[in-house]
Amino acid sequence: MEAPVSVAIELVDEKVRLRGSARGLPPLTADYFPPLGDGQGYTGLELLLLSLGACSATAIVPLLRRMRKSVTGLTVNASGVRRTEHPTSFARIDIEFILASPDAELADLQKAVALAEGSICPVWAMLKGGVEIVPALKIVAS
Repeated sequence: MEAPVSVAIELVDEKVRLRGSARGLPPLTADYFPPLGDGQGYTGLELLLLSLGACSATAIVPLLRRMRKSVTGLTVNASGVRRTEHPTSFARIDIEFILASPDAELADLQKAVALAEGSICPVWAMLKGGVEIVPALKIVAS
């Protein structure tokens, strides 16, 4: 069994602003909108979208490189549509992958995204049972 992944989070003000870090890396600030918080950090749902985007990207880039495709850039944009009933979690996440490559084809990116979603990205694996995740793919010449 692998070692656990762990983070440390602490309350840093009289409202709900939090600071969290992992592995000694620079901390991230989490907060909520007024009046509960002051809006001076990422919300939990924003951090979730960042996590999904980063996890996907760290799978897709190496997969494309193993396919011997040049990757000169990758942009991931993600947005979520929240449920109206509590808890107002995401009902749907749209995630867009914009690959900059001189030689990759759309089929290459489709294959890498499918592999990331199907067997490599643990964040995607945890979310896909309860949230509709809709990828969009684009390649720009570089």
